[in-house]
Amino acid sequence: MGFEIAGILVLMILLLVLLVLEVIPIDVLGLGLLLVLWFTGYVDSDQAIAGFSNKAVLTVAVMFVLSHALVKTGILENFAQYFIDMEKKVKWLGLGLFFVTVSLFSGFINNVAAVAIFIPVAMHMASKFRISPSKLLLPLSYAAIYGGTITLIGTSTNLLVSSVGETHGLQALGMFEFLPMGIIFLVVGTTYSLVVLPRLLPSRAPVSTLVGKYHMSTYLTEFRIDKDSPLIGSNCRERQVNESYDITVLAIIRDGDHLPGNVGELTLAEGDTLLTKGAIENFLKFHQQEKVLALSDVKLGENELQAGDNVLVEGLVGPESTLYDKSLSDLDFRKKYHAFVLAIGRRGVTIKQKIAHIRLRFADTLLMLMPAEQISEMRNNPDLIILQHHEVNMRKKRIRWLAVIIIPLIMLSAASGLMDILAAALAGAFLLLVTKHISTREAYSAINWPVIIFIAAFIPFGTAMESSGAAHLIGESVTSMANIFSADLAPYVLLSSLYLITAIITAVVSNNAAAIVLTPIAIAAANNMGVDSRPLIFTICYAASASFMTPIGYQTNLMVYGPGKYKFMDYVKAGAPLNLIFWVIASVMAPVFWPF
Repeated sequence: MGFEIAGILVLMILLLVLLVLEVIPIDVLGLGLLLVLWFTGYVDSDQAIAGFSNKAVLTVAVMFVLSHALVKTGILENFAQYFIDMEKKVKWLGLGLFFVTVSLFSGFINNVAAVAIFIPVAMHMASKFRISPSKLLLPLSYAAIYGGTITLIGTSTNLLVSSVGETHGLQALGMFEFLPMGIIFLVVGTTYSLVVLPRLLPSRAPVSTLVGKYHMSTYLTEFRIDKDSPLIGSNCRERQVNESYDITVLAIIRDGDHLPGNVGELTLAEGDTLLTKGAIENFLKFHQQEKVLALSDVKLGENELQAGDNVLVEGLVGPESTLYDKSLSDLDFRKKYHAFVLAIGRRGVTIKQKIAHIRLRFADTLLMLMPAEQISEMRNNPDLIILQHHEVNMRKKRIRWLAVIIIPLIMLSAASGLMDILAAALAGAFLLLVTKHISTREAYSAINWPVIIFIAAFIPFGTAMESSGAAHLIGESVTSMANIFSADLAPYVLLSSLYLITAIITAVVSNNAAAIVLTPIAIAAANNMGVDSRPLIFTICYAASASFMTPIGYQTNLMVYGPGKYKFMDYVKAGAPLNLIFWVIASVMAPVFWPF
């Protein structure tokens, strides 16, 4: 093995580790990778920047805009309202139609946007059907994932794999070539969600607390003892704070200093600050009965805190949020949103630092105190997905039909060969902009720039793998293992092996990263074996998208982590069998639809 190959393999391993650890934002990591490849001579200047002009990358960016425009019409809310209005007696039919609808929309728009729309609906349906939301939210994510496999534009992974294939002289993947096996995945996945998942997923919290009180995670909150508090002159043990409210007092702060000693035995005084850990509804009960004031680094007046029209609301940092990588202090959150953040939840874990200085991340949950009349305004703000599900009133919008028909027209134009998919998408975005269905500011805001930059910066890595010989070496190794079997059987073993390898890698890193790394390997392996690479290309697409068994494997899985109160092993138990089922389906059916 030459020095160049060894270097690229070491870089690949390091990259995968960094992606798993998530210590560096993906866009920064992508740019760092690009610079390393450029400075070490693996790619030249033209190859280094080629990703930023790549047709697939540009198409993904434009599709973000088109997806936003479709969401903005409110048509998804109209479908959502249909499920909200369904009678209890059609529970399983209603759930089945719900999952199928999410899947079909995910074949046309960004999966994350679809899930963002339907999370509050799933919460409401859980309340109506008297089941835990944890039974519905992960199936909702799964529905979006396998729904994205039915068209070329259903997920950015399909577009990227098609683009990589084109750079190797292969024919572009067709718009509806994904449909036959995608439909099989949809039917099998929906059946699995209705029959199997209810038995595998937990009911980790009673519906009454999870739905009625926004009990979605454990939070850390500070309380100040008011002048009229019965806690004054007493201590936490005497007042039975833990027993009465199920709240743990972690520390007592007086005049800026943590008091030493057993917190349960310390005598409390007016103005003391209690650092507490507990559940949302318990915080509210503690605040009301012990006359303590919720605090954060941002000051809030007593009258405002104690006003009767204030309500607790939980919001999720959404896919188009401008809150990403900003702190509450940076944002001046209270002034901007008229809401006071009590606590922050991240992946089901309580953040124990000062919340005002925590940099927000995608899928973080914020516990907010706000005037009731502000909820409707907050719902219309793309920065937060309001998870207030006990009273779901989807906003009514006048449907602007141009935005609704643009995406189907793009698909038909591309599928029929009338227009290149990028040209059709750009034409659609232009029409929406000139007709003012969407503003220029909205268009730029709709694009997930970290994802775009990461993909564009990562594409040269695929080039480097090819030019260094690493892809050929790995392809030869994979081919050699498959050639242990007979000549007739070897291609099928190769296909099945590549699906499994891709699915495993996708479970711990970005699906786009997995696809970009493995597509050149699949092409090299096919060339070594002397078979058509197309079945392997489609296999990579499906395997990279079908990520069910970890919360980090797909963005939609991460979105439901906090609201569903899931644990990591919940994803393994629920997702691993589905991954195995899809593996078997792909191994059998991919060569049928795309013969070697």
